[in-house]
Amino acid sequence: MTSVGRWRERLAGRNPLPTGASTVGLWIGFTGLTAYGFLAFGARALGEGPEYSALSALWALGFIVGPGFFLPVEQEVARALAHRRAQGLGSAPVVRRAAFLGLGLAGLLSLITLVAGPWLADQLFAGSWTLVLALVLILFGYAVEHLVRGTLGGNQRFGTYGLLFATEGTFRLVGAAVLAGIGVTLAGPFGLVVGIGPFVGSAVAARRERGLLQPGPHAEWSELTQALAYLLVGSVLGQSLVNSVPIATQVLAGPGEGAVAGTLLNGLLVARVPLFFFQAVQASLVPELSGHRGAGRHAELVRGVRRILAVVVVIGVSATIGAALFGPWVVRTFFGEEFRLSGADMAMLAGASGLIMLTLALVQVLIALSQYRLVAALWVAGAVAFAVGIWADVGDLTQRVETAFLLGTGVAALCALALVLRELNRESRARSGHT
Repeated sequence: MTSVGRWRERLAGRNPLPTGASTVGLWIGFTGLTAYGFLAFGARALGEGPEYSALSALWALGFIVGPGFFLPVEQEVARALAHRRAQGLGSAPVVRRAAFLGLGLAGLLSLITLVAGPWLADQLFAGSWTLVLALVLILFGYAVEHLVRGTLGGNQRFGTYGLLFATEGTFRLVGAAVLAGIGVTLAGPFGLVVGIGPFVGSAVAARRERGLLQPGPHAEWSELTQALAYLLVGSVLGQSLVNSVPIATQVLAGPGEGAVAGTLLNGLLVARVPLFFFQAVQASLVPELSGHRGAGRHAELVRGVRRILAVVVVIGVSATIGAALFGPWVVRTFFGEEFRLSGADMAMLAGASGLIMLTLALVQVLIALSQYRLVAALWVAGAVAFAVGIWADVGDLTQRVETAFLLGTGVAALCALALVLRELNRESRARSGHT
């Protein structure tokens, strides 16, 4: 081995992130900037009124029902394909099964969306049926995108995985810039740009890669759906908690509070910058941990968990301090002087976002350990805690939602940590021959 090869090997051994995370992280960092750009154009074009709050509600709801329902499909596809690759088996039958499942689910959810359209338009979307249509596009778009992402992740094509994010984000940014430039002042067209984005990203990614779908043995439904119900419950509740702030604010807003949802969404976007980068870790963490477990490398599994948790804690604490000090200025600079939050507001939003990042990291460990019921249970606990916080009605609308958000994420993180420690200890005892 050359000196350069040895240097790369030593550097890789010290990298606390899973294989592929750094590559995807660079792309997702760029995608995060495009998301801020999209919403900054939207905020300045629509102003601090009901139209931007309606767009904020679509943005949050789209990330609840989109990734909420279809991220489990991605995770199961990535897990199943990684397992097949380890055995030298082709992936095409699994992907076909997943496509049927994902698109069928999207169709069902779209039907529910259209039935609930009058309520959605009136309560969340400032009377806009265009935003209801945009939500339907989001459902099908994310069904396709998560299938493509799972296929790429399971085949370790992380460069293209990241490119998919970047392409989607670039399309949205350019679309928002064009709409703002021509003077559009309604949320509907901006919402359609959000809905079309996943199709554009998926098309570019699928066109770039070859050899992903190799023929293989027939795939039973159990290869994908054995734990899908638990993953769906956990994912939907998890995404609901992650994106609860603007939705809860929009529903609870009284007279004169119509702009609060948009302001809090802007603060939340700034506060959870690290979550954009954690998507890179999440994409590659389950296949890597599952590989260690499947090969019986328990010590490697534990070391990998310790490394990633150390990184998450350091980033979360640093982000909370940074948000408290500089967050208010960043919100005003990016989105406009009318969007104002205090340092305490930003610290609460960032602290809760750091707890979400910690929970998501621990959830990947539980998935790798096949503890799907526990994943659903911890998110249920977090959702209940959030509801209790809302019911407690602490302070004004902003303080009420922030307090509930911090409580819900804190309970979820504590439950996840306790469950991971218990399961790793149990597996360690089982491997050492003790009961």
